[in-house]
Amino acid sequence: MDEPNRGVVVSVRGSVVEVRFEGRLPPVYSLLRAGDEGEIVIEVLMQSGDARVRGVALTPIQGLARGSTVTDTGGPLKAPVGRPVLSRMLDVFGNVIDRGPPLTGVDWRSVHRAPPPLERRSTRAEIFETGIKVIDVLMPMERGGKAGLFGGAGVGKTVLLTEMIHNMIGHQEGVSIFCGVGERCREGEELYREMKEAGVLDDMVMIFGQMNESPGSRFRVGHAALTLAEYFRDDERRDVLLLMDNIFRFIQAGSEVSALMGQMPSRLGYQPTMGSELAGLEERIANTDAGAITSIQAVYVPADDFTDPAAVHTFSHLSASIVLSRKRAGEGLYPAIDPQQSRSKMATPSVIGERHYRLAREVRQTLAQYEQLKDIIAMLGLEQLSASDRGVVDRARRLERFLTQPFFTTEAFTGLPGKLVSLEQALDGCERILADEFKDLPESALYMIGPVDEAYDKAENESDESARPAGSPAAVG
Repeated sequence: MDEPNRGVVVSVRGSVVEVRFEGRLPPVYSLLRAGDEGEIVIEVLMQSGDARVRGVALTPIQGLARGSTVTDTGGPLKAPVGRPVLSRMLDVFGNVIDRGPPLTGVDWRSVHRAPPPLERRSTRAEIFETGIKVIDVLMPMERGGKAGLFGGAGVGKTVLLTEMIHNMIGHQEGVSIFCGVGERCREGEELYREMKEAGVLDDMVMIFGQMNESPGSRFRVGHAALTLAEYFRDDERRDVLLLMDNIFRFIQAGSEVSALMGQMPSRLGYQPTMGSELAGLEERIANTDAGAITSIQAVYVPADDFTDPAAVHTFSHLSASIVLSRKRAGEGLYPAIDPQQSRSKMATPSVIGERHYRLAREVRQTLAQYEQLKDIIAMLGLEQLSASDRGVVDRARRLERFLTQPFFTTEAFTGLPGKLVSLEQALDGCERILADEFKDLPESALYMIGPVDEAYDKAENESDESARPAGSPAAVG
């Protein structure tokens, strides 16, 4: 048996460790281990002269000092793949963190893999239905595409992601992989509990690089999640829904690693290699002849500034951008998606069909006209508008309310049972609202319902409630 390749720590600066080897220099991306039980893990990122390598620690480095011995593992960071990972919660090294038994019967694959070659990619454009009205009608997602959920803090990115997991697993024969990049450990625990209660954990894997972990660990967890996704797509030939929360934290971790490695920052303090690092991750998400990886990525937008380089670079990789608005969240219009800023490359007649395309355009046009009329209404009142403009306002307000939807994942908070709405039902509802079928119903009848016919029942219940005497138990409740 060969003698292991050992080196000696020369310097430790934050998470960056420099090691000198007397023999063979480990290649870039090799894993080095230090500590009494090899618990300190370092990934080589640079080979410098005089037989030295510089790497970033993926674990806490307490106890590491100059002169410590380091062992080359002879390979890169690997992720576990196979059926046994389903329903489990993992960290970046493939260790289970759900208090269950350790993984057995899995293969280990390098997290550094090339994107599928062009000849293997599928060029067929297909729609991925989410069961969420506003997304399916106005910004349809692509099967095997990448969609981004853009928004500042607290506007509902994580809630929207968890709803999509629920809809995907409950109604499609796919695998869901949730990748938490630099997010709160509380969110991971809540998601695990919710998915277990919903009974959808059997076709799901969760992998986390939490907020309190080292930047190297947060930077690699996305690559580990993609290695799992590629296994289910290529070996099991199943469709995969990959949810990443949050891609901004991936860029942020890369920025920290870059600064620690001593690279000169570019604009606004981001790393000079941000574009290529993001592309290295995003290009692996692809639709091939074996199956599709459909990715939905939450993107935190710093200070709600959409010109921030992190947001701009992420936009360029996406087939659909779903922008969440703080203003709409404040108005109680959930999901708080801004239909004017959100877009999709799928929204063309050749992909979604003439009827869907025409209806989506009419809905957008009506909402845009209402936005322009808001200033006049605020200054002069609704009465000063012409009859045609009043009709536009009436339709737009009903459309806004119809495009809200109660979620399965928020039932415990709202008390409203979740609704899954097919694309056909959503289009039918928009078409009938634009044809003024519901102009005699109160606007509130269309708020937080599923298919549009539920508006009649809701309006009837509301009229019954208002007809009851004020002191009756039902009215008081």
